Amino acid sequence: MRLKEEKFLEELKNKDSKAFEKLYSEYTAMVFSILRNFVRPGEIDDAMQEVFLRVFRGINKFRGSSKLSTWIYRIAVNVGKDYVKKYSDDKVQTIDLQNDVNEKYVKSSVSDSDSQDDVLQGVNYSSIIKVMEKLSPGDRLLIQMRDVDRLSYKEISKLLEKPLGSVKSGLYYARKRLAKLIEQEKII
Repeated sequence: MRLKEEKFLEELKNKDSKAFEKLYSEYTAMVFSILRNFVRPGEIDDAMQEVFLRVFRGINKFRGSSKLSTWIYRIAVNVGKDYVKKYSDDKVQTIDLQNDVNEKYVKSSVSDSDSQDDVLQGVNYSSIIKVMEKLSPGDRLLIQMRDVDRLSYKEISKLLEKPLGSVKSGLYYARKRLAKLIEQEKII
Protein backbone atom coordinates (compact mmCIF):
# COMPACT_ATOMS: atom_id res chain seq x y z
CA MET A 1 0.00 0.00 0.00
CA ARG A 2 1.26 3.45 -0.84
CA LEU A 3 2.16 5.80 1.99
CA LYS A 4 -0.67 8.19 1.12
CA GLU A 5 -3.27 5.40 1.24
CA GLU A 6 -1.82 4.08 4.52
CA LYS A 7 -2.15 7.55 6.07
CA PHE A 8 -5.72 7.84 4.80
CA LEU A 9 -6.56 4.41 6.17
CA GLU A 10 -5.09 5.34 9.54
CA GLU A 11 -7.25 8.48 9.62
CA LEU A 12 -10.32 6.37 8.87
CA LYS A 13 -9.44 3.91 11.63
CA ASN A 14 -9.08 6.85 14.02
CA LYS A 15 -12.65 7.88 13.06
CA ASP A 16 -11.50 11.20 11.57
CA SER A 17 -14.66 12.89 10.26
CA LYS A 18 -12.82 14.66 7.44
CA ALA A 19 -11.39 11.35 6.27
CA PHE A 20 -14.89 9.87 6.16
CA GLU A 21 -16.15 12.89 4.21
CA LYS A 22 -13.33 12.33 1.71
CA LEU A 23 -14.12 8.61 1.55
CA TYR A 24 -17.78 9.34 0.92
CA SER A 25 -17.08 11.88 -1.82
CA GLU A 26 -14.58 9.58 -3.56
CA TYR A 27 -16.66 6.39 -3.46
CA THR A 28 -20.27 7.56 -3.74
CA ALA A 29 -20.41 7.24 -7.52
CA MET A 30 -18.93 3.74 -7.49
CA VAL A 31 -21.26 2.53 -4.73
CA PHE A 32 -24.29 4.05 -6.46
CA SER A 33 -23.33 2.40 -9.74
CA ILE A 34 -23.15 -1.01 -8.08
CA LEU A 35 -26.28 -0.70 -5.98
CA ARG A 36 -28.56 0.35 -8.77
CA ASN A 37 -28.07 -3.09 -10.28
CA PHE A 38 -29.77 -4.57 -7.23
CA VAL A 39 -31.83 -1.93 -5.45
CA ARG A 40 -35.09 -0.27 -6.38
CA PRO A 41 -34.63 3.42 -7.21
CA GLY A 42 -36.71 4.55 -4.24
CA GLU A 43 -34.46 2.70 -1.80
CA ILE A 44 -31.04 3.44 -3.19
CA ASP A 45 -30.35 6.13 -0.58
CA ASP A 46 -31.03 3.64 2.23
CA ALA A 47 -28.78 1.07 0.59
CA MET A 48 -26.00 3.63 0.17
CA GLN A 49 -26.27 4.54 3.84
CA GLU A 50 -26.04 0.85 4.69
CA VAL A 51 -22.84 0.48 2.65
CA PHE A 52 -21.13 3.45 4.27
CA LEU A 53 -22.35 2.40 7.71
CA ARG A 54 -20.75 -1.03 7.18
CA VAL A 55 -17.55 0.66 6.03
CA PHE A 56 -17.57 2.89 9.13
CA ARG A 57 -18.22 -0.02 11.48
CA GLY A 58 -15.77 -2.38 9.81
CA ILE A 59 -12.84 -0.13 8.95
CA ASN A 60 -10.82 -1.33 11.94
CA LYS A 61 -11.09 -4.90 10.67
CA PHE A 62 -9.78 -3.94 7.23
CA ARG A 63 -6.31 -5.55 7.02
CA GLY A 64 -5.15 -3.86 3.84
CA SER A 65 -4.61 -7.14 1.98
CA SER A 66 -6.57 -5.60 -0.91
CA LYS A 67 -7.19 -2.09 -2.07
CA LEU A 68 -9.64 -0.05 -0.03
CA SER A 69 -11.74 0.41 -3.17
CA THR A 70 -11.96 -3.37 -3.64
CA TRP A 71 -13.12 -3.81 -0.06
CA ILE A 72 -15.80 -1.11 -0.44
CA TYR A 73 -16.86 -2.59 -3.79
CA ARG A 74 -17.36 -5.94 -2.10
CA ILE A 75 -19.42 -4.39 0.70
CA ALA A 76 -21.64 -2.67 -1.89
CA VAL A 77 -22.18 -5.96 -3.74
CA ASN A 78 -23.10 -7.68 -0.48
CA VAL A 79 -25.59 -4.96 0.45
CA GLY A 80 -27.04 -5.20 -3.05
CA LYS A 81 -27.43 -8.96 -2.72
CA ASP A 82 -29.16 -8.45 0.63
CA TYR A 83 -31.69 -6.19 -1.09
CA VAL A 84 -32.28 -8.77 -3.82
CA LYS A 85 -33.00 -11.40 -1.15
CA LYS A 86 -35.31 -8.96 0.60
CA TYR A 87 -37.36 -8.51 -2.57
CA SER A 88 -37.01 -11.96 -4.09
CA ASP A 89 -40.80 -12.35 -4.09
CA ASP A 90 -41.11 -9.55 -6.63
CA LYS A 91 -41.07 -10.62 -10.26
CA VAL A 92 -39.78 -7.38 -11.74
CA GLN A 93 -37.08 -5.03 -10.56
CA THR A 94 -36.71 -1.68 -12.20
CA ILE A 95 -33.10 -0.81 -12.75
CA ASP A 96 -31.85 2.40 -14.31
CA LEU A 97 -28.69 1.72 -16.26
CA GLN A 98 -28.91 4.90 -18.33
CA ASN A 99 -25.60 6.31 -17.16
CA ASP A 100 -23.68 3.06 -17.56
CA VAL A 101 -24.57 2.41 -21.19
CA ASN A 102 -21.85 4.03 -23.22
CA GLU A 103 -19.90 3.41 -26.36
CA LYS A 104 -17.45 1.09 -24.58
CA TYR A 105 -20.31 -1.08 -23.36
CA VAL A 106 -21.95 -1.30 -26.74
CA LYS A 107 -18.65 -2.13 -28.41
CA SER A 108 -18.00 -4.97 -25.98
CA SER A 109 -21.48 -6.39 -26.59
CA VAL A 110 -21.02 -6.73 -30.33
CA SER A 111 -19.52 -9.86 -31.81
CA ASP A 112 -16.06 -9.59 -33.32
CA SER A 113 -17.33 -10.36 -36.81
CA ASP A 114 -19.47 -7.21 -36.95
CA SER A 115 -18.00 -3.88 -37.88
CA GLN A 116 -18.31 -1.98 -34.63
CA ASP A 117 -18.51 1.41 -36.33
CA ASP A 118 -21.37 0.29 -38.57
CA VAL A 119 -23.24 -1.13 -35.59
CA LEU A 120 -22.79 1.94 -33.42
CA GLN A 121 -24.40 4.18 -36.03
CA GLY A 122 -27.74 2.41 -35.60
CA VAL A 123 -27.76 1.93 -31.83
CA ASN A 124 -30.73 3.20 -29.89
CA TYR A 125 -29.35 3.58 -26.37
CA SER A 126 -32.72 3.73 -24.65
CA SER A 127 -33.54 0.37 -26.24
CA ILE A 128 -30.28 -1.08 -24.93
CA ILE A 129 -31.24 0.11 -21.45
CA LYS A 130 -34.63 -1.60 -21.69
CA VAL A 131 -32.97 -4.81 -22.82
CA MET A 132 -30.46 -4.66 -19.96
CA GLU A 133 -33.36 -4.47 -17.52
CA LYS A 134 -34.51 -7.88 -18.75
CA LEU A 135 -31.28 -9.53 -17.62
CA SER A 136 -30.97 -11.01 -14.16
CA PRO A 137 -29.21 -8.88 -11.52
CA GLY A 138 -26.27 -11.30 -11.68
CA ASP A 139 -25.91 -10.92 -15.45
CA ARG A 140 -26.19 -7.12 -15.21
CA LEU A 141 -23.56 -7.07 -12.47
CA LEU A 142 -21.09 -9.19 -14.44
CA ILE A 143 -21.52 -7.05 -17.54
CA GLN A 144 -21.18 -3.86 -15.52
CA MET A 145 -18.09 -5.02 -13.65
CA ARG A 146 -16.25 -6.17 -16.78
CA ASP A 147 -17.55 -3.96 -19.58
CA VAL A 148 -18.43 -0.74 -17.78
CA ASP A 149 -16.20 -0.66 -14.70
CA ARG A 150 -13.41 -2.40 -16.68
CA LEU A 151 -12.44 -4.73 -13.82
CA SER A 152 -10.21 -7.69 -14.62
CA TYR A 153 -11.58 -11.21 -14.43
CA LYS A 154 -9.36 -11.79 -11.41
CA GLU A 155 -10.77 -8.72 -9.60
CA ILE A 156 -14.33 -9.81 -10.36
CA SER A 157 -13.55 -13.32 -9.12
CA LYS A 158 -12.23 -11.95 -5.85
CA LEU A 159 -15.10 -9.50 -5.35
CA LEU A 160 -17.81 -12.05 -6.05
CA GLU A 161 -15.94 -14.84 -4.27
CA LYS A 162 -16.35 -17.10 -7.30
CA PRO A 163 -13.77 -19.18 -9.15
CA LEU A 164 -12.13 -17.44 -12.11
CA GLY A 165 -13.57 -19.98 -14.55
CA SER A 166 -17.08 -19.38 -13.23
CA VAL A 167 -16.70 -15.64 -13.72
CA LYS A 168 -15.47 -16.08 -17.30
CA SER A 169 -18.21 -18.53 -18.23
CA GLY A 170 -20.86 -16.49 -16.42
CA LEU A 171 -19.86 -13.39 -18.32
CA TYR A 172 -19.76 -15.31 -21.59
CA TYR A 173 -23.33 -16.55 -21.09
CA ALA A 174 -24.54 -13.16 -19.80
CA ARG A 175 -23.23 -11.53 -22.99
CA LYS A 176 -24.87 -14.25 -25.11
CA ARG A 177 -28.21 -13.63 -23.35
CA LEU A 178 -27.79 -9.89 -23.89
CA ALA A 179 -26.96 -10.39 -27.56
CA LYS A 180 -30.01 -12.63 -27.99
CA LEU A 181 -32.26 -10.02 -26.35
CA ILE A 182 -30.78 -7.30 -28.52
CA GLU A 183 -31.42 -9.41 -31.60
CA GLN A 184 -35.00 -10.18 -30.51
CA GLU A 185 -35.69 -6.51 -29.94
CA LYS A 186 -34.12 -5.72 -33.33
CA ILE A 187 -32.04 -2.93 -31.81
CA ILE A 188 -29.07 -3.54 -34.06
